[in-house]
Amino acid sequence: MLWSPFTIVTLIGGGLPAIRAQQAAMMRFACSQLVVERLDPLVSPGIIGSPHTHQIVGGNSFNATMKPLDHDLVAQSTCTSCTFSEDFSNYWTAALYYQARNGTFKRVAQFENSGLKQNGGITVTTFRHMMEFLMSRHSHLSGFRMLAGNPMLRSTEGESRGICHRCFGANFEPFGGAPCTGNDTTSLPSEFCAGGIRTTVTFPTCWDGKNLDSPDHQSHVGGKCPDTHPVHLPQLMYEVMWDIRPYNDLKLWRDDGSQPFVYAMGDATGHGQHGDYMFGWKGDSLQRALNARCSGDKCKELLTQSAEDSEKCIIPQTMKEDVDGWLTKLLGDVVVSH
Repeated sequence: MLWSPFTIVTLIGGGLPAIRAQQAAMMRFACSQLVVERLDPLVSPGIIGSPHTHQIVGGNSFNATMKPLDHDLVAQSTCTSCTFSEDFSNYWTAALYYQARNGTFKRVAQFENSGLKQNGGITVTTFRHMMEFLMSRHSHLSGFRMLAGNPMLRSTEGESRGICHRCFGANFEPFGGAPCTGNDTTSLPSEFCAGGIRTTVTFPTCWDGKNLDSPDHQSHVGGKCPDTHPVHLPQLMYEVMWDIRPYNDLKLWRDDGSQPFVYAMGDATGHGQHGDYMFGWKGDSLQRALNARCSGDKCKELLTQSAEDSEKCIIPQTMKEDVDGWLTKLLGDVVVSH
């Protein structure tokens, strides 16, 4: 079962009238793994060895220094790990680790989302917001970037709406229904998840129309589009599928029976999950897709590549570290916190 436009718009819009929800068109497409490493050109620009490990997808011009306007993702990328080959954006989140009883760590693998073919990575969803967005009026969107969530959170206080975890049972149920509703939790699930865990990260939909970034990477965007942020952006949402199924054994969980998973920034609660985004759609490709109300991972207005070709788009690590073997400590000497 896949997301429906009504489901997603209901989540973001807080319950829109059915007629407007039916008008929403949602693109939902796969972006396979580009690289896993400690780089973060948004929060830690120019630093080789950012504070924690990320899993990154999108255009292959990704690097430690990507200044707005100076770095043109479209011009400098030669491939993308995403389905739509005109999308050279970069999308990334923190990696997730399993912590064994002896204190060692192993990165949790990712698996393809329902109805898509991909090698790990992220499922990206973007759709036309209830208010019209015209790139012709905002042609300076090149260089735009933003951050959703707060990696420092360890409780519900101050948490962002639209960032949550879903614990799948056998046969990946419940798959449908709006994210961050029902039994979804902002914390990591405290029980076995027979079908794995899905993380959802939802980004703000309002922009001040002037700044491509801000010091905290969030102040130039927001929600409900007040006068200070009048420009409605297309909705952006990530889904990350974590394969925690090999660890569904009480003997592999903590001695006290609590869940053993930790995000790369040392977050053992899950509240600090977050996502980073750098805009990199070629020309007016995104606007054309929105105007055509493209849906799913098919769009006659966009150039599309096969899953096999998107999976070939990978880059070597800049910060060379073993991200897949057993670790005695989290990379970056990050300390686990609750």
